[in-house]
Amino acid sequence: MRRRGVTVLLGALITALLSVGVLAAPIPYVVLGPGPTVDTLGKEDGKEVIQINGTQTTTSTGQLRLTTVGVQPDVKLLSAIAGWFSDEEAVVPRELIYPPDQTEQQVEERNAEDFKASQSSAETAALRELGYPVQVTIKNVTAGAPSDGILKPGDVVTKVDGQAVTSAPKLTELVRAKPAGTALTIEYTRAGKTATAKITTRAADGEPPRIGVEIEPKQPHPFELKIDLGEIGGPSAGLMFALGIIDKIDADDLTGGKIIAGTGTIDDDGNVGPIGGIAQKLVGAKEAGAVYFLTPADNCAEAKDNARPGLPLIKVGTLDEALAALETLSDGGQPPLC
Repeated sequence: MRRRGVTVLLGALITALLSVGVLAAPIPYVVLGPGPTVDTLGKEDGKEVIQINGTQTTTSTGQLRLTTVGVQPDVKLLSAIAGWFSDEEAVVPRELIYPPDQTEQQVEERNAEDFKASQSSAETAALRELGYPVQVTIKNVTAGAPSDGILKPGDVVTKVDGQAVTSAPKLTELVRAKPAGTALTIEYTRAGKTATAKITTRAADGEPPRIGVEIEPKQPHPFELKIDLGEIGGPSAGLMFALGIIDKIDADDLTGGKIIAGTGTIDDDGNVGPIGGIAQKLVGAKEAGAVYFLTPADNCAEAKDNARPGLPLIKVGTLDEALAALETLSDGGQPPLC
């Protein structure tokens, strides 16, 4: 009996040690959870998130909070089991967040670049909404190209075949919309005067049509604008940054005194795109006291499946739609929901 008891005890001890080892072993998954939220109208680490100098700004009675997702990269089995049973976390394959051909540092660098690009697009879209349009300006003209002798550096291209050029990508799109050899009617301004010219596109073998210019977008405005927020990556804060800029400069209070959270990418033209981690962002928004959530239209189905009680999901596809929704809320109305 004594020998049998020792055997049983040793077996139990080995089993326990093996169990602990298995539970503590890393697995190829990550856990996604609610990340911090930030009021784009307020301060972070003692500094204004959106800094504007050279013009009068306003103070809102409410908040416009961007939302984030927290990532736990080194996951043990025990943490994964807890995440699988949690209604606030998600356990996903590691390769969805950290592709096998990229290091964690490379992913973080890419996220930082996306975050910087989202700030730039937010500024562009917000300034356009505030009455400062993008000027697609000619930087250089290639010698011997279709535009040589017609356009000059400093010219601002405004239309192609009657269609407005609202951004640098838009000009490229319009030039490539028709086959090489097409004569396009280019409208431009030079020294404040409007002119038009016919320019026939040309294409090298296998290349898209071109007119032979290098362009740079400019957006003159009489004040300095800077977004100062670190340790957040990815492009999903674009919409909330754009709204924050507008709220600070425009006399109207977009929040109506409410805490409004949201997410969504934004491009230079103000189009709002889908993001990842909507379920975790809704949890974070609710915990931050938000009473409405601005939801990209393409995320509506997933957001509804993960809705939080008392947090209506406002459907937005563009910056204009988001502004209209906020105005409706301030007036006591009901904007379109998911």
